[in-house]
Amino acid sequence: MEATAVWTLTSTALVLIMTPGLALFYGGLVRVRSVVNMMLFSVSAMGVVGVLWILFGYSMSVFGDNDGWFAGNPLRDFGLTHTDPSEFIGVGFGAVFAMITTALISGAIADRVGLGSWVLFAGVWASLVYFPVAAWVWGGGWISKLGVWLGTPDVIDLAGGTAIHINAGAAALALALVVGKRRDFAPGAHPPHSIPLVTIGAALLWFGWIGFNAGLATDAGTAGLILVNTLGSPAAAIMGWLAVDTLRGRKPGVVGAASGAVAGLVAITPAAANLSPVFALLLGALAGAACAVAIEWKFRLGFDDSLDVVGLHLVAGVIGTVYLGFFALNDGLFTGGDSGLLLVQVISVVGVVLYSFIASLVIALGVKLTTGLRVPQAVEDSGIDAAAHGEAAYAFEGTGRP
Repeated sequence: MEATAVWTLTSTALVLIMTPGLALFYGGLVRVRSVVNMMLFSVSAMGVVGVLWILFGYSMSVFGDNDGWFAGNPLRDFGLTHTDPSEFIGVGFGAVFAMITTALISGAIADRVGLGSWVLFAGVWASLVYFPVAAWVWGGGWISKLGVWLGTPDVIDLAGGTAIHINAGAAALALALVVGKRRDFAPGAHPPHSIPLVTIGAALLWFGWIGFNAGLATDAGTAGLILVNTLGSPAAAIMGWLAVDTLRGRKPGVVGAASGAVAGLVAITPAAANLSPVFALLLGALAGAACAVAIEWKFRLGFDDSLDVVGLHLVAGVIGTVYLGFFALNDGLFTGGDSGLLLVQVISVVGVVLYSFIASLVIALGVKLTTGLRVPQAVEDSGIDAAAHGEAAYAFEGTGRP
């Protein structure tokens, strides 16, 4: 087996562990009575999206010769019955990206949505939004062709600034708007129940992100640059987040530091192979500081994005993708290029935001008409874990209660 194939196989395992890591991260951030529900959203996304990817998602994510503009033909190789086994490592690598992208959205709806409604949304969303957008970015679609059409450098999106983070963030905003606010939605009303779980989850995310960004690297130089930038950007983002908290008179905490790391990882996702390390540090500091401010805007604007999917993934994804237009190696506006790269980066961001938000809004409204989407208020008040799942995150012996 070639060394690059072995590395991609290893990277697939690294990215796969990120979704259970996300379950821990999200699970630690919610109240104790909804931990099971929150973690199950991530695990169930692995189930439904993994099945759909094998059945038709992989076919949709790659354009054939006569597939039009929207997506690849889902029936071209239903169930991968005709795919050459030599392609299966790439199929698996794509599957784990699809899983975690869908799971990311669930952080916007903590405490108030049933599992059936979530699984229905996740399956439809992956089919109508993630698979096509992945095809636009990496499968020969319109985003990958913008540079040729406009006579500019090609859009740069190494590992999913548009297809993953902006896509999931826009969907999270749409879903949160349809679900509505929790009754006690207010600053400080929902403190994390387990900071150790948050820390473990963030650690697993960072660990897996090495494979996330560098999984398709084919030479040591590129892999090394991606590695350094995937370490440097979140490190700087931690400092940027903590600096903002300090400047506005808040006590620095682990949740802020972990969130800062995630912001830096999101921002560097599209850019890790195309920035010098010093500009990766600058990007991380900018993303950490910006996201620390952005997560507060949900209270001003009145949308209940429970675990800040919008404030982290959408905001940092946009920053990282557009930042390349200014500082990408050789092609950035300030690094030897002109405004061409900036133009196509912005077009790709706007296109994905608009499509993902509108399509996700329609899907969420459809699910609401079908299932009701939100659990009854009594279940929400008493705790969704006991009512909907019959499990508690923690059992204390001798007390007879969770």
